[in-house]
Amino acid sequence: MEALDVLIIGAGISGIGMACHLKQKCPDQKYAILEGRENFGGTWDLFKYPGIRSDSDMYTFGYSFRPWTNGADIASAESIREYLDETASEYGVHENIRYSHRVEKLQWSSDEACWFVHYRHKGGEEQILKTQFLVTCTGYYNYEQGYLPEFPGYENFNGLKVHPQQWPEDLDYKDKKVLIIGSGATAVTLVPSMADEAAHVTMLQRSPTYVFTRPARDPIAKWLHKFMPDSWAHYLTRAKNIFLSWYIFSKSKRSPDGVRQYLRDMVKDEVGDSVDVDVHFNPSYNPWDQRMCLVPDSDLFKCLKEGKASIVTDHIETFTESGVQLKSGESIDADIIVPATGLDLQFLGGIDLYKDDQKIESGELVNYKGMMFANLPNMVSVFGYTNASWTLKADLTSDYVCRLIKHMKTTGRKQVMPKLDLDGFAQSPMIDSLKSGYISRAESIMPKQGEAYPWRNQDNYYRDYFAIRHGKLEDGVLEFV
Repeated sequence: MEALDVLIIGAGISGIGMACHLKQKCPDQKYAILEGRENFGGTWDLFKYPGIRSDSDMYTFGYSFRPWTNGADIASAESIREYLDETASEYGVHENIRYSHRVEKLQWSSDEACWFVHYRHKGGEEQILKTQFLVTCTGYYNYEQGYLPEFPGYENFNGLKVHPQQWPEDLDYKDKKVLIIGSGATAVTLVPSMADEAAHVTMLQRSPTYVFTRPARDPIAKWLHKFMPDSWAHYLTRAKNIFLSWYIFSKSKRSPDGVRQYLRDMVKDEVGDSVDVDVHFNPSYNPWDQRMCLVPDSDLFKCLKEGKASIVTDHIETFTESGVQLKSGESIDADIIVPATGLDLQFLGGIDLYKDDQKIESGELVNYKGMMFANLPNMVSVFGYTNASWTLKADLTSDYVCRLIKHMKTTGRKQVMPKLDLDGFAQSPMIDSLKSGYISRAESIMPKQGEAYPWRNQDNYYRDYFAIRHGKLEDGVLEFV
């Protein structure tokens, strides 16, 4: 049976980043990446719909150890995948990725102090390898399918229905009437991306979302690059953007009415009288109760002003042969309907988890520092921020794993786990800073958290930077054996 020092599951931005950290800081560790799909890149390889891009700036979404230099800092999926390809090549990661290796079961053996990993290669017979340390980088949603509500009469529509997660690359929507259902990041991206070729694009939303605009190329970054070395300019821009994301989130929690008014005025300045801002851009919830949607270079607002696209805020009564009937009595005809209705959350990619012979349900796990779980040895799960760039937390987590592995090697320990007596331990959902529908739907299957750190996510890069990167490993909570 093959034995590894470290096994990484998933070859997306988190898994590749983890491997690069190992290469730099723990080059003696024998590792591999098992990837269930045929390609690397995760999200940035899976989705193929028009205009797919980052909704975080690449100065913070890119890796801390490899500055983003590929152009616009609100980047397309294609350019992000190229960046991942170049990074993986530079650090020798590609040769350690095993594609079409779908992990089905993870089982910790207390007797052998290692993880047994059950997987299938291209759907073949079950195979097993063992690893001393396990790092899961599986993301947080189901790659097989997105979320689709039970729409009344959905089967009645005679046109084409296309979910963004199963987008056919050869889809022809030229001169077609397109109806996009949703108001999140996917819908806000699709509308301007399809509007130039489609006859008309309508975005139908049940309720509005907070949106904001910023240039696709950071003007301050451009100015800094003119007057100082690129490395300095990148560092300062990254620091600026980390601060701004923290400030906006904090301000939204402290002064939601002020932020609401600011965002409302921003949209009004962009769209003028072409859209009723108080109907279509006035959410019922407070800013940052759900993720805000980025509109780079005002692309959504421009196509609304030009009449290439429109927004309707209403509820669906039923689907019809030609489109949808709304509860207001209005109807929308369409040739193509795109239900941009969100993700189906899934922890660990649906992999079964065992400690010895006891199966552990994901909803029973309790988070430690947003990366490990109570009473579960030698396992780290990379989970990025929901209120800032995902990679900021992924980088901190990868650095922590390397510190942990080196510390265990130096001190001769083989096992480490956060120790916790769960009897009477107060718990709440691990993601409680956001109230998005896709998070609420999955509350029962997601890990939990406690009331105070280190059992509670801080959702704050500055606090995590010092606590995770520079905090003591022997903190009285981690039990080393």
